[in-house]
Amino acid sequence: MIIEKNIYKYVVFCEDSIKNALKKIEANQAKTIFGVTEDNKLVGILTDGDFRRWIIDDNVSNHDLEQSVETILNSNYRFLYIEETPDRIRASLNSEISIIPLINENGILEAVARPSSESVNIGNFTISEFSPSFIIAEIGNNHNGDFELAKKLVDEAKDAGANCVKFQMRNLANLYRNSGLADDAEEDLGSQYTLDLLSKFQLPDELLFKIFDYCHSRNILPLCTPWDIESFYKLEEYGMPAYKIASADFTNHELLTVIAKSGKPIICSTGMTTEAEILNSIKLLQDLGSQFILLHCNSTYPAPFKDINLRYMSHLKKIGNCMVGYSGHERGYLVAISSVALGAKIVEKHFTLDRDMEGNDHKVSLLPDEFKKMVIGIREVEESLGTKDTRQITQGELMNRETLGKSLIINRDLSVGSIIHNDMIEVRSPGKGLPPYFKDQLIGKPAMRNFKKGDFFFPSDVKSEIIDYKKSFIFDRPWGLPVRYHDFENIVNLVEMDLVEFHFSYKDLRIDVNDFIKKEYNLDYVVHCPELFENDHLLNLCSDDKEYRLKSIQEVQKVIDVTKNLKRFFKKSFVNRTMIVTNVGGFSLNHPMDIERRKKMYQTLKDSLSRLDLTDVEIIPQTMPPFPWLFGGQRYHNLFLSADEIAEFCNSENMRVCLDISHSKLACNHFHWSFGEFLEKVAPYVAHMHIVDAKGVDGEGLQIGEGEIDFPVLSRILKEKSPSASFIPEVWQGHKNNAEGFLIALTRLEKFKL
Repeated sequence: MIIEKNIYKYVVFCEDSIKNALKKIEANQAKTIFGVTEDNKLVGILTDGDFRRWIIDDNVSNHDLEQSVETILNSNYRFLYIEETPDRIRASLNSEISIIPLINENGILEAVARPSSESVNIGNFTISEFSPSFIIAEIGNNHNGDFELAKKLVDEAKDAGANCVKFQMRNLANLYRNSGLADDAEEDLGSQYTLDLLSKFQLPDELLFKIFDYCHSRNILPLCTPWDIESFYKLEEYGMPAYKIASADFTNHELLTVIAKSGKPIICSTGMTTEAEILNSIKLLQDLGSQFILLHCNSTYPAPFKDINLRYMSHLKKIGNCMVGYSGHERGYLVAISSVALGAKIVEKHFTLDRDMEGNDHKVSLLPDEFKKMVIGIREVEESLGTKDTRQITQGELMNRETLGKSLIINRDLSVGSIIHNDMIEVRSPGKGLPPYFKDQLIGKPAMRNFKKGDFFFPSDVKSEIIDYKKSFIFDRPWGLPVRYHDFENIVNLVEMDLVEFHFSYKDLRIDVNDFIKKEYNLDYVVHCPELFENDHLLNLCSDDKEYRLKSIQEVQKVIDVTKNLKRFFKKSFVNRTMIVTNVGGFSLNHPMDIERRKKMYQTLKDSLSRLDLTDVEIIPQTMPPFPWLFGGQRYHNLFLSADEIAEFCNSENMRVCLDISHSKLACNHFHWSFGEFLEKVAPYVAHMHIVDAKGVDGEGLQIGEGEIDFPVLSRILKEKSPSASFIPEVWQGHKNNAEGFLIALTRLEKFKL
């Protein structure tokens, strides 16, 4: 049972609208709200079920959602008084009643009781089984009594990625039997040492409150551990959103009881306690209806790795029936990162600027760069955890599956309608077609098309009917299909189009084009520059390595020369400069670059472009995703992601771009940008487009309608802001089986009137 006194999410004023009440019902897990007067007096209750019954009631004449919620509140509700015993409150909760209002003798709503809580709210953070871990930088007394040092620690913790900084408050006179006298000769050595440090390095309460205010100004949450009841009351008056209980006080039931009755969430370290003591404190907190999270902890400084027993955390979760975390005092940060893989939803590590400063906590603290590495490691582990019951092939795996896998091919020519026999089918690499386990479905089946020896089998070959795709499409802008030299002739004869886009490999640059293109076509053409060149050279016109960048410039110039040589085959190409779609580089392997680094790379790109002979051609940089798949492996991309940076670069250099719809949607998803606003800013600079669907942050190249892109909105913005930009559908592997994927994409895109 949980008793929540932070009841804002459950409360709506009676004068508020039904519509706003429904928003709160949808937002809180209880699917219930309580209607109150301005002085918080409980008037009635509205559940999700109450609303549904009201909306379908034919006897109700007015279903206007803007009317006062008071008109539909249910006044026949169950309540209890706040003074009731925890056992009585707990007994009132059942499968039918999942939330009970707790009122005082004047009818004022003071709290709500629920069987359990799937999440804990601390400040603006929601901690749940599926939330990112809440990372605490434990400053404690590592400020050594220096207010300016305390501020510096807050700044560094914020920059290192901490969600929270935690301090400690003590009243030494009340806390120690000798009134906190540091020079008491009767005290043991350990107590003398601790008292000496505390007497020298405690910040006065008023300065602690100023530090809390400073934390809020830096947008980092402050928390504090009260070591005594008087300190707790001071922190309550300040307005602490939650409390941390030190390991030393987890068996202090008097302090636990007082804090639990505040109704605030409690984070409890369990170091120095036996399991029997842990169970007793858990029972106390549960009886009081407290929301709590238990932190596994070994309270030695530093803790030997052999004593940490990280696996106990799962047992702690079971006996506490709550979320768990880890408070670490060991050397380094690898154990803290590992705890997240085992379910830690809170991670706490001591934080300092100098481990050589006086004080025991400094010795086991992380420095800012170490803390930052820990945060990065935790976030990488969280990202890698995924879901326990889903196995999905990623885009990078699909690329490698095609390169490294095997497919079914036919070993002879075969005419449509002929029966496919076992001895006609062989298994060969690469994995472009049906995987080998489809063989039995092909045997004995009539061929759905004419086969040539060496052709791959595709999914359509195991279907029972032939799909006849359209031969012409109508769009309000120039459009075409991607081609390679080897499939150029076949694809240009499939449908009527305005252009083709050559996707070159570095080996294509050595090919004699006359072997593949033998006549002139009434088409325009675009070229897609290779990203990979010989000797594993990934194109990067922004590289700091001058020799590497010079090599990239030379390779692009080769592409330009080949592009110019193609012009004689395409009648429409003489109207404008030929566009060359280019991933200009700017990727990084381990982490994204900051704004200053990106600015420098844009300047380097300008220099690289100035060294190219761009006569009759136009380099159009491609908009990029945050995590591009570069030949089966993921990188971080940095340039041509942000709409503002794209617009600024295009304005300054009088350049246009290739808008890759999939790439830019992924960037917007990752950075939480509005895709519509992105399009509004970038569309005026768009010369050409790759149109394809996308999902998540790295699911690129999806078939139209199978991702998250709102194509009606896309069509509207492009018509207004970029009416003449050409496009191709760039569905991943769309060229296979006579461009089946491209034809499906065109069929679907035509409906949106691009």
